[in-house]
Amino acid sequence: MKREEFIKTIIGGAVMATLQPFYNWTKELSEEDTKLPVLFIGHGSPMNGIEDNQFSQTWRAMGQKIEKPKAVLVISAHWLTRGTHITAMNQPKTIHDFGGFPQELFEVQYPAPGNPELALATKQLITKTDVGLDHDWGLDHGTWTVVRHMYPEADIPVLQLSIDYSKPAEYHYELAKQLASLRKKGVLIIGSGNMVHNLRMVAWDKLNEPEYGFDWATEINSIFKSKIADGNHKALIDYETLDKAAKLAIPTPDHYYPMLYSLALQDKKDEISFFNDKAVGGSLTMTSVKIG
Repeated sequence: MKREEFIKTIIGGAVMATLQPFYNWTKELSEEDTKLPVLFIGHGSPMNGIEDNQFSQTWRAMGQKIEKPKAVLVISAHWLTRGTHITAMNQPKTIHDFGGFPQELFEVQYPAPGNPELALATKQLITKTDVGLDHDWGLDHGTWTVVRHMYPEADIPVLQLSIDYSKPAEYHYELAKQLASLRKKGVLIIGSGNMVHNLRMVAWDKLNEPEYGFDWATEINSIFKSKIADGNHKALIDYETLDKAAKLAIPTPDHYYPMLYSLALQDKKDEISFFNDKAVGGSLTMTSVKIG
């Protein structure tokens, strides 16, 4: 008796119909398909979404370099929830979750489709918590400002997974491990935040000065990179005790947690490379990581 027929016998056709999307996406997970890399992207200012600059140019090149994915799953610093949720609508809206920027930025629409089937499959993969299927959120600027440069045709399904902000760093790292099998199913997973992100200390008069970083920002950024290169994820999970500069770099962990989601998906054979490794405005870094 085939696996699906056996399950149908045990739990009944109605329940099986509900779970069918899970099997459609996961029935071949054991096969050694081409495994996509994982990215952590420092997304920085929403203006990067419409500007043709060194950061957006690198995102565009990355989209051309990586094998075209079947879908993109983003963990964005800008969707903080109680509990974990995943966008499950057919057509996610473009969210303009910022203020004080030019009207041109608010007029941007990124009409990438969603994928309810993949959302349900991802929900089923995560056993650490019950994942809610969300139909209200959409694609916030942590997602679309980056992905629209990588895939300007908006022809690839894009989903977001929320960050349960009531949970500590290790919880997010362990939850992310359960997403690993999606890499072999053509899903590009992106953590989108910033390694160093302290808006309260931004030197606004230095924003146009290239690669301007405070000493503490460049110091902790180098420490983060060293730990990532060494595969010392434990030190990065325990970032609060890593170095005194970490407290300045991460006054709140919203932009840091997406990096832990990406690092959790690294395996022993994955190579690590850095890109957009530059400081902005003194207290921000755009440093990004390609895993695999």
